[in-house]
Amino acid sequence: MKTRERIVEAARALFNVQGYGAVTTATLASHLGIAEGNLWYHFKTRRALLDAIAEQFSRAIEARLALRPDNDPVAAYIVLLQAMMAEFRGFRFLYRDQQSYGEHTDIIRDRAPDWIERTYVQIETHHAALVDARLLEWPKVQLRDLAINATIILRYGLEHYRELGEPTGEGTGVVRKTLLRHLTLFEHGLTPETASQIRDAICRIDPAPMG
Repeated sequence: MKTRERIVEAARALFNVQGYGAVTTATLASHLGIAEGNLWYHFKTRRALLDAIAEQFSRAIEARLALRPDNDPVAAYIVLLQAMMAEFRGFRFLYRDQQSYGEHTDIIRDRAPDWIERTYVQIETHHAALVDARLLEWPKVQLRDLAINATIILRYGLEHYRELGEPTGEGTGVVRKTLLRHLTLFEHGLTPETASQIRDAICRIDPAPMG
């Protein structure tokens, strides 16, 4: 991996764990084992580094938004859930720390409304596929509201548990709890076999912590 790419990956990881405002350029350089001047060579400002992460974020969202239901709508929905939670965890600080770095980068500010709307449509499309396959009993006119509520739970789940004082790092099971909570919105409308299949998949996405 090139130095520039290493910097972006390391910065994103540290920002996610420690918070954007808590990570200095000296801390980042030390973490990477490079001179701070080398860091500045690749990124003249912290905003330039943030822009690079935002570009990475944009690519991840567009890849996730491309996921569509197929001839196995349950498996397709599970893949979508996994991708969404990887996105929320992988770029967590962008969702959480905006007040620390001010207004969003141009990429995020310009595209965020479209991303949100397309996410609603994406989840609604997956739920509609479950309805069409007779795996979910739900009025189609209410699928939009279901998609919005599901997005809210998935989007804010990690921070909800953080605000409750619960650990939210890797291995804590917080992703599993968030996914299971979103499932309660419509589990009663699923066939028992489908509900069990999605529950089992959620537990494979994020197993319960040991001990």
